[in-house]
Amino acid sequence: MPVELHYSHMVLIPSDDAPQTAAAYHCQTLSGNAMADETIRFDNGASYELMMGRWSLLVGERFIDWIEVPNGVRWLDVGCGSGAFTELVVERRMPAGVQAFDPSAEQLAYARNRLPAGAPVTWTEGDAMRLPVADAAGDAAVMALVLFFVPEPAVGVAEMCRAVRSGGVVAAYHWDVLGGGFPLADIGAEMLELGVPPRLPRSVAASTIEASTSLWQEAGLHQVRTCQITVQRRFDSFDDYWNSAAASNALRPMFEGMHADLRELLKANVRRRLRAIDGPLAVSARANAVSGIKP
Repeated sequence: MPVELHYSHMVLIPSDDAPQTAAAYHCQTLSGNAMADETIRFDNGASYELMMGRWSLLVGERFIDWIEVPNGVRWLDVGCGSGAFTELVVERRMPAGVQAFDPSAEQLAYARNRLPAGAPVTWTEGDAMRLPVADAAGDAAVMALVLFFVPEPAVGVAEMCRAVRSGGVVAAYHWDVLGGGFPLADIGAEMLELGVPPRLPRSVAASTIEASTSLWQEAGLHQVRTCQITVQRRFDSFDDYWNSAAASNALRPMFEGMHADLRELLKANVRRRLRAIDGPLAVSARANAVSGIKP
């Protein structure tokens, strides 16, 4: 898969908006207005894997090289979800051990089954802002597609810092949602055209390059670096792409609430937007990544 890395060093203070997240989190529309009683729940590991797990791996394969964590060390995977990045760490870095945390018991149940017995991983239900781990327990702490779901991103970063040793790596990657890099950005744009605002994580402001840089610097981390990672995913057909998106935690509840005619119109508009014809379809997405060293 083609991948581009673009480097940046800009700084911006992130929004003070304090969202909510865990296995379920409240969302906001593009206009910034909260959607009443709307939550996204990560309660289906298989569905998450079909859509987001595979996208995450495409970015993770480049990210894990970029952060330059050596083999044989202790990792903390904060918000491990279906275990996609955890599996990548085990396969690519021969870790001394991985402590993987997630607030969703359903996601952890799926993750436990993707690695062979004896893999050096412990799976723990836990909150990114209150990690159930001792100080300096790891050599590297990472968040893969998690930061914009943490209610208070600065607290989440501080927890990763607490949990790694001096000289350890604290790093994350997250979709460039506000820059149009989310894998479902084309669907979201067409939803907006039809007057159906797509939902965003309430901490989405923390996912920009500028805000991520600021968070890492304000946490006291040294040698803060950022980059953008662009990836491309190939689908067998437009329907393959559409069905994976429709099953996602973000879109499924919204699609189920749409009239069938509106859903079909949206599908037709997205097909036209992507210039999709019969046969394979390639879709691009972009993530922002940040890394720093604990002094």
